[in-house]
Order: sequence, then C-alpha cells, then structure tokens
Amino acid sequence: MKNIGLLLIVIGAVLLIWTGFTYTKKEKIIDAGPIEISADREKSVNWSPYAGGIVLLAGIIILVTSKKNN
Repeated sequence: MKNIGLLLIVIGAVLLIWTGFTYTKKEKIIDAGPIEISADREKSVNWSPYAGGIVLLAGIIILVTSKKNN
C-alpha cells in the first residue's frame, strides 16, 4: 500500500503543476475521390487543479494509514 500511496502523491503533484496539455490532430476537410484536403487542428485536454489536490490527498491518506497498520 505504501507504493500506491507514493505513486498517488507523485501523480497528484504532477496534476497540480501541469493542468493540461495540447496536441495536434490531422482532420479531413474534403475527401472527394482522389482529392483529399486535410488540416491540422489543435486540441486541448484540461483538468481542474482540484483533481490533482484530491489525488495528492488520497495518496497522503493511504501512506499514513499504511504506516499505522505496520
């Protein structure tokens, strides 16, 4: 359980620091037989810093309770 707690703490810290990322996706605009036109579109994935805080807190709780049981 200690390993899971430490992993959640690290993931929670990363989620607090980086609140999202952006990537580029190629989308077809026109596909008419041999003619194909596509464009690059930027998409973004964002999450709330609260999600990172909750994961971090869960990791701390798991780590503390696993020490008490040993």
